[in-house]
Amino acid sequence: MSTSLPFGDYIVYVDESGDHGLVATDPDYPIFVLAFCIFRKVDLATQVVPAMMALKFRYLGHDQVVLHEADIRKSRGAFTFLLNPVRRTAFMDDLSALMAAAPFTVVAVVIRKAHLTERYAEPANPYTLAMEYGLERVCRFLEAQGQAGHLTHFVFECRGRREDEALELEFRRLARAGNATCRGLPVDMILADKKTIATGLQVADLVARPIGLHVLRPQQPNRAYGLIEPKLRRGPGGQIPGYGLKVFP
Repeated sequence: MSTSLPFGDYIVYVDESGDHGLVATDPDYPIFVLAFCIFRKVDLATQVVPAMMALKFRYLGHDQVVLHEADIRKSRGAFTFLLNPVRRTAFMDDLSALMAAAPFTVVAVVIRKAHLTERYAEPANPYTLAMEYGLERVCRFLEAQGQAGHLTHFVFECRGRREDEALELEFRRLARAGNATCRGLPVDMILADKKTIATGLQVADLVARPIGLHVLRPQQPNRAYGLIEPKLRRGPGGQIPGYGLKVFP
């Protein structure tokens, strides 16, 4: 996107949890989650990126590893060292401290697939719904931060040529001038390769599934969600539902 507008103070990283088909492939996780992590660029550059690099140097010896929630949870790939209970406890404590201290704001959308297909004769694609609801709330946040005249970039992870083309088409439609979803704010999207070691994308990956699990099983202990909950966007009265967390339907 070519523009003469000044760049905004924020950047948004987006990641998903669960498949975006209408029929759940995992009966234990019948939802789709889209998490938007909003960083002030100066905070990301001066606080979050150095902290994540330090964590990787401490436990892996280098920074050329992507922190994938699934790999960490299953102790696989570069994270086989987590099979050692002592090492796992130390790593998880340090990762939790990093996430708790990192300054960013979260907007998450959770689509409950069974409810969606039961309620609507022709339900929309879960990703399309999550994108629309998420963009609307992020743009309201950006507007409140005085970003109306500044270009804000949204970074998504590549998923495949057909999926990426559909994603970009939907994003452009929602961001088009006159569309109420983005409230006229200038926004643009970037598709990042899965191997890209982007700190913001890694944070978004770590955030998405714990939010989904909280919605599915709110009474179940969820240490990760406890760290994320204070970062969820809030309404005027401090409320999270409908502001930082949209569950539909």
